[in-house]
Amino acid sequence: MPFGESLDSLVRSLRPEASSSQPASQTAAQMGGVFGRWAEAVGDAVAEHVTPIKLDGTKLIVEVDDPAWATQLRFLEATLKQRLAEVAGATIESVDVRVKRR
Repeated sequence: MPFGESLDSLVRSLRPEASSSQPASQTAAQMGGVFGRWAEAVGDAVAEHVTPIKLDGTKLIVEVDDPAWATQLRFLEATLKQRLAEVAGATIESVDVRVKRR
């Protein structure tokens, strides 16, 4: 089985509801783009403090290392969505920011 088909199958098994709204290959490509090209999309300064945790459809959950970054990310949300669309091919409608516990 080709790798792409295996990845599509894996994504379908992990997110069965995704197959009804988007092809698994599109979902897998978006996940790979967001997680694999995160630093390229957001820049090194942001990537140092903000980590993508989960892509749930069009909702991105990220973790920040300091509450100040949570505030900063609210101001950068529109730019973040645009960059992820350009660089990772991901459509993000909302960003859920969580502060990492120390």
